[in-house]
Amino acid sequence: MSATDLQKSTEKLPRAADPELVDEKHDVEKHGGAGHAAIHAETQDIFEDDSGVDPVYQAKARILNDAFQEIGMGRYQWYLFIVAGFGWFSDNLWPIVTGLILDPVVNEFNFQGPFLKLGQNIGLLVGAAFWGVASDVWGRKWCFNITLFITGIFAVAAGGSPNAVALCSLAAVWSVGVGGNLPVDSAVFLEFIPASHQYLLTILSIWWAFGQLVGSLVAWPLIADFSCPSASSCPRTSNQGWRYFLYAMGGLMLLLSALRFFVFDMYESPKYLMGRGRDADAVAVVHRVASYNGVRSGLTVEMLRDVERRFGGGVMGVDGAGSEEGEEETRAMDTSAWAAVVRKVRVFSGSHVKGLFATKKLAYSTTLLIIVWAFIGLAFPLYNGFVTYFLATRGADFGDGSVYITYRNQVILSVIGVPGALLAGWMVEMPYLGRKGTLAISTIITGVFLFASTTARTSDALLGWNCGFTFTSNVMYGVLYAVSPELFPTKDRGTGNAIVASANRVFGIMAPIIALYADLSTSVPIWVSGALFIVSGFIALLLPFEPRGKASI
Repeated sequence: MSATDLQKSTEKLPRAADPELVDEKHDVEKHGGAGHAAIHAETQDIFEDDSGVDPVYQAKARILNDAFQEIGMGRYQWYLFIVAGFGWFSDNLWPIVTGLILDPVVNEFNFQGPFLKLGQNIGLLVGAAFWGVASDVWGRKWCFNITLFITGIFAVAAGGSPNAVALCSLAAVWSVGVGGNLPVDSAVFLEFIPASHQYLLTILSIWWAFGQLVGSLVAWPLIADFSCPSASSCPRTSNQGWRYFLYAMGGLMLLLSALRFFVFDMYESPKYLMGRGRDADAVAVVHRVASYNGVRSGLTVEMLRDVERRFGGGVMGVDGAGSEEGEEETRAMDTSAWAAVVRKVRVFSGSHVKGLFATKKLAYSTTLLIIVWAFIGLAFPLYNGFVTYFLATRGADFGDGSVYITYRNQVILSVIGVPGALLAGWMVEMPYLGRKGTLAISTIITGVFLFASTTARTSDALLGWNCGFTFTSNVMYGVLYAVSPELFPTKDRGTGNAIVASANRVFGIMAPIIALYADLSTSVPIWVSGALFIVSGFIALLLPFEPRGKASI
């Protein structure tokens, strides 16, 4: 493509409204080779604040964002929507798995069931902290595949556990893989889709609902037909259902990992390649995606190299110091693996934490987000981890507490959750409602349904209330996972995401500890969960920013 053609094509290219990199009402001009192209856009930002990231990286990332906006949403991105959805699928499946096998493993091993959930939540915390750094060092592609593989291998191994200690330990290890799914998969998805389609991050939560549905459908015949009726006499030979279930779900994870690795031709993230100094490879990936979609891209390597020429200076190290290097005096990033680690670890630096509280309004927003994530992190596993036990005990009061009825109800609840994700994607774009209103309403109603479930006097009434809870909680999570990064400025977004995720996982660890000392034969855990949901919903209403129709900086 000639310089003239390149200029004409890029002048027609709309400015990508990437919520990570768009500045308020700023035009961006990019030069490439002998010719140059100007890409203009006017966007309304949530914050009036500079991005604060490495200016070389930010300028190059803008070019890549605009290149994907030019390519548009095509076959590659839709296939990625499917394989990235496997991560959401896994993220909800495995907390459901531990809840579904809780009764049979307690009957067989005669131990305190919440220890299984405790092991799982510790693994989730470790996984969430580890895989973010790993994806910056090893690349997105390998982590994208490894997380599901680790989950599958250790879940299959857990099916052969000889005792409770082995089972809880293996649950912790498979959860290390599960914990890395959303941090890695959401990054991969967002780095390949055009900004005009970033709302699909909310729609991806439909896979979250599918995870619960598939787990419940498979558990229904296996655990219902191959489990001990009680703990009084429960040898291994009479209690194989939960083991078959782990073999099946672990095998499914291995299958999904194989689909990612062997069937879908996953390209390395262009932003990762660019961040490691591999500009030519980043451009090549963009052109491969364009070719896969049946279109052409005007991106050239010169566009990225010209960024460094325009900034001038020395070589930029990890500490921000410059040095003279090369025939052309350019300001470039340190592209070593160590620099990648340092850039990731920097999200925990004091300056980035202070940035989240730089103004009264921003500090207020950050504090509320932390509280919402923490409360929901405690409420959801406290309810979800023991809902099967609760349904069984309530059903026993109604004279229908069989394993079959329990898991039949679980499947019904799972089906109800699927349309919740679709509704969330529609509601977040509604005027006067948006992200904040959708999150608040769905969270409050979730708590109301939980409170109402304690009033049930028939099995059908109890099932109906829980159907309402499942539906609204899927709306809530679909919005929560998508809206939180939008409410942090780019220069501090890594720290913000790390803080809220850590709060969520730490409080998730508290859930089984509370359950160890709570009377699970009563409705107390349900009341605690309902109260936390309602309080979180009202807190969401107090958030000072509404991201709908605005670009995050």
